[in-house]
Amino acid sequence: MDEDPDFPGSSQDSKAEYILSNVAEVVERILTFVPTKSLLRIASVCRLWRNCARRVLRTQQKVTWVSACGPPGSRVHALCSSLVEDVEKVFLLPQTVLAMVDSEAFSGQAYCYRENKEAKKSRQSPDTVEELSLLFPKTCDVMGITTPGIVLTPTGSSSNPPQEHQEGEAGYAIMFPSMEGVNIRPFHFCKKTISQSSLEEAGLVDNPELRVVLLFVYEAYKSGAARFLNQVLEPLAKSKALIAGGLVESVFSPPRQCCSQGAYGVVGLALSGPRVQGASVLLEQDVGTPKAAEAAILRLKAAKLPERNTLGFMFACVGRGQNYYNNQSNVEADAFRKVFPNIPLFGLFGNGEIGCDRIVKDDYTLCDADMDGLQHEYTTVMTLVHLG
Repeated sequence: MDEDPDFPGSSQDSKAEYILSNVAEVVERILTFVPTKSLLRIASVCRLWRNCARRVLRTQQKVTWVSACGPPGSRVHALCSSLVEDVEKVFLLPQTVLAMVDSEAFSGQAYCYRENKEAKKSRQSPDTVEELSLLFPKTCDVMGITTPGIVLTPTGSSSNPPQEHQEGEAGYAIMFPSMEGVNIRPFHFCKKTISQSSLEEAGLVDNPELRVVLLFVYEAYKSGAARFLNQVLEPLAKSKALIAGGLVESVFSPPRQCCSQGAYGVVGLALSGPRVQGASVLLEQDVGTPKAAEAAILRLKAAKLPERNTLGFMFACVGRGQNYYNNQSNVEADAFRKVFPNIPLFGLFGNGEIGCDRIVKDDYTLCDADMDGLQHEYTTVMTLVHLG
């Protein structure tokens, strides 16, 4: 075909149009460079692009995250501001989100980050929680937790140095996509809903594929909360799953409709499936130097978990941190990075820790605790979770 002299680029444009309308391999390759939110919009262009977008989405099985920190007193919590911008750039379709923010800043007053910036409201108000949920797909389960302190890895790279934040604004949101061989099921119980059948429905009992349970207890200082927690931990201690978590301040998502404000309860994630593996170690009260912390974390190496698609979790007592290590900051997070330089670390400083020395790998479990041995004070539970 001769090129039109009046439109010297017309031939090239026609070829490009033909390729983008008919050659699936080229379209699919291009779409791998497009963030997921834009990819979903592009999928409506034509059938070819829709099919290519679906295939690209199925390949996006790597966990990602957004984290943020900043000085207290800003209009919008640092994590909220970062999520608004960074969720547009992620390369996955979130199925489950685990978000944690510092309780002191998130419970204070702030301005809504909608267009109407004049309306002042609590950062934990229903509107703020709804706005956070609107950032993710309707089918996405968002679990939001507030806790006295935050451990996070800065957004961007798994090799970024993790940070311990016991003061100031800090938070993170871990986004889990749908992954082959991995089933992540959120759960929430209060004294009105806890029962054998509800535990079974959540996949916490009579589930041979249960591998890891991340568990967070809120309002744990209330009368009856200790007995309630034992109801949850007793069947879990008998399982072959890794149990890790802590006692937190409150839960802001999902909305609690079964119990009144201020009532105690527990939320968490049950991770099942043949591709899930886990390991945890307990840093006891006598671990009080950087060298001792590193030695304890080195025990996780025995699990020999793959580093790819693996997350680290640090559940520490508020009494540890900088004061516990003679005014040395970031000791345990630094020790973790020294041992696992390419695994991101997240977690909390809370009012109690849940966990023990345990390895859950392939078809066997090595453990060192019963129900009583799962609850601690002035310790840190360091955990690895591999998602295939």
